[in-house]
Amino acid sequence: MISKFTDIGIPDDVAKAMDDMGWEEPTPIQVQSVPLGLKGIDMFAQAQTGTGKTGAYGSIILGRIPSKQKVPTAIVLVPTRELANQVSDELEKLSKYSGHVCLPIYGGASIEGQIKKLQKGCDIVAGTPGRVRDMIARGVLNLSEIQMMVLDEADRMLDMGFVDDIEAILKAMPAERHTLLFSATMQENVKQLAFDYMKNPKEVSVSQDEVVLDLTKQYYISVGRRNKSWTLCRILDIDEPKAIIFCQTKKMVDVLDERLTKLEYKVEAIHGDMPQTKREKVIKDFKEDVTDILIATDVAARGLDIDDINYVINYDMPDDIDTYIHRIGRTGRAGREGTAVSFVTSEEEHLVREFEMRTGMDIEKRDVPDAEPGQRDTIKKVVDYDQISDVFGMCKFEINLGKNDGFKKVSLADFIIRNARIREVSIGKIEIGPDSSIVEVHKDFGNRMTMDLTKAKFKSKRIMVRVIQD
Repeated sequence: MISKFTDIGIPDDVAKAMDDMGWEEPTPIQVQSVPLGLKGIDMFAQAQTGTGKTGAYGSIILGRIPSKQKVPTAIVLVPTRELANQVSDELEKLSKYSGHVCLPIYGGASIEGQIKKLQKGCDIVAGTPGRVRDMIARGVLNLSEIQMMVLDEADRMLDMGFVDDIEAILKAMPAERHTLLFSATMQENVKQLAFDYMKNPKEVSVSQDEVVLDLTKQYYISVGRRNKSWTLCRILDIDEPKAIIFCQTKKMVDVLDERLTKLEYKVEAIHGDMPQTKREKVIKDFKEDVTDILIATDVAARGLDIDDINYVINYDMPDDIDTYIHRIGRTGRAGREGTAVSFVTSEEEHLVREFEMRTGMDIEKRDVPDAEPGQRDTIKKVVDYDQISDVFGMCKFEINLGKNDGFKKVSLADFIIRNARIREVSIGKIEIGPDSSIVEVHKDFGNRMTMDLTKAKFKSKRIMVRVIQD
């Protein structure tokens, strides 16, 4: 029904392309921004990945600039190579009937090949700031005819240190132009950028409860660091999802990639230190279902737009709400249901409460899914003393020694110190029972309790130790 798009001013030829792409109706950011943009009003818009922002500014661009030009009349600046390709691909689909040509420009690929394509002519450039500035300096990218300028994911570009490049690019184009800025957050530096380079800009915002689609189920599992891999494999084995797994660091991405690859999962990883050709292949393989699982850092996955992802797994919990929303926005898209699960350590549970309060959404707590009958765990669960210890780092152990064995608190402590090589200051409360006792021991000596103490004997009685995890 192209009328739903034409009702907000989107040209017929663009609306027809949207219909071909399976789009059913405009998203909130499109409804709010497109009418303003088509009137030539500068604006800065707050919108997350997955809200339809590329379709919003794309339809504005295609509705305002001519097609089949030799020199570009519109430019979109983006923070990453992947997003440059993605924007170009989407604009190409939207231009199916309008005839506009969009060219991606980014580093890490042959500059000679990109120069040749530029020389053939294009209407729109979608590029990263560093490569675009380089092309301008070489005299092969002419921005003198630019009528429209879009800064996509402006917050991330500023975080990545592109401000000087952006300012140099802005100076290379006419002062009289139409400028749009899209950002996931509206930090002060983003607003300052908007007011410095825009004329009486309007502010448009998609609220956070509109960002997270109703089709995305959110929950978290309370699990210690040592058992995250066990929990992950349970989910992968039982649900067999097409999933993106997010880690906080490049090192953790590599570690998890190696671990899952050895376990023969169909997995690949992506982060900023990888060569561009490798990153493009990884994304292509994931899109084409050559691999089922993509492990990524936030920066590397920024802008990925793949509709059939049914699971987002926060292997490492993000520490801010914007990153959380960006991540879970990768699933529950295009009318499909999705699931977002976060692995949360005991020290991180306050973040769940904070995210619920900030967004008004419930994030349900669940247990690790049960294995199927007869199904063996790919990775065994281990005791995670960090997770089960109290605020003082103490863990509880049950020992099969008590009053009937002649023990009192002091003598039992001495027995443990002597046989498990545990320092006296690392033993806490002791509750002596008739046949067994409960002893608090610092988490650093947990393994000595279960491994060393169980090698000892008392009057030919074999010592047994149980970790209390309740």
